[in-house]
Amino acid sequence: MGVPEKLVAWRRHRWARLALMPLNISIPAKMEIGREFRLVHYGMGTVIYPDVTIGDRVRIYHQVTIGRKDAHVSREDSPFERLVIGDDVVLFPGCKVLGGAGVTRIGRGTLVGANAVLMNSTGENEIWAGNPARLVGHRRDLD
Repeated sequence: MGVPEKLVAWRRHRWARLALMPLNISIPAKMEIGREFRLVHYGMGTVIYPDVTIGDRVRIYHQVTIGRKDAHVSREDSPFERLVIGDDVVLFPGCKVLGGAGVTRIGRGTLVGANAVLMNSTGENEIWAGNPARLVGHRRDLD
């Protein structure tokens, strides 16, 4: 576990969140993160919305944004409830995972390609790429 991951683990302390600022990492104290979470390349520029749950063994590369797609609407008026990222998901550099109305789920083992803009739920072991993201394949390495 590297320094950024340790700071994320201690994110309930204000000093840890402040220490993440030079890396441009914004990860709220109240969100849930599973075991063996990894910020690849220090996760520089990673921004995560508070109502997100991240599963075990998730890898997040730099410049990733995880949030809601209706950020222009106030939180009280948004139909967004939560975004749930399953176990063994990999979010490649620059991708955006934006949840819509209700609960958006990124299935276990899903890969989201570099610079993809994913705005809907996925199944398990899927590969998504493009803007807007579309299903381009299935993972075989986790079977």
